[in-house]
Amino acid sequence: MAEPESTEPSLASRLRLAVVRLNRRLRAQRTNSSVTLTQVSALSALRKCGALTPGELAAKEGVQPPSMTRVISALEDYGFVSRRPHPTDGRQAIVELTEQGTAYLRAEVSAREAWLDSRLAELDDHDRELLARAAEIIDRMAGQ
Repeated sequence: MAEPESTEPSLASRLRLAVVRLNRRLRAQRTNSSVTLTQVSALSALRKCGALTPGELAAKEGVQPPSMTRVISALEDYGFVSRRPHPTDGRQAIVELTEQGTAYLRAEVSAREAWLDSRLAELDDHDRELLARAAEIIDRMAGQ
């Protein structure tokens, strides 16, 4: 006789749900909700990769160039990015993060980490050690 299926969610399911819920809570800790998550992602890509053409940024973000053009325009309006002429191709521009854009990203990260720090402070040493180990494992899994 076959064993009855477990109604207990699998580890993969529980972990996926926990990560999704944590990510949702972290995203809610925004300093300026008028900046879209797509715009924040583009700023983060510029911080990580340095100055890029709009096409390169679109490719990194997995969006079509016309969509990225709109994102860049909005970020320029906020003062978070600037454009300068491409040194060798007059048809292109180079987009780079401004000091104001860098400060905005810093504030976003600080707000999220402050929320997370306050949640971690509610835990005992054992649970914090466990989460430190889990963070290493998850980072290793995500890097593959």
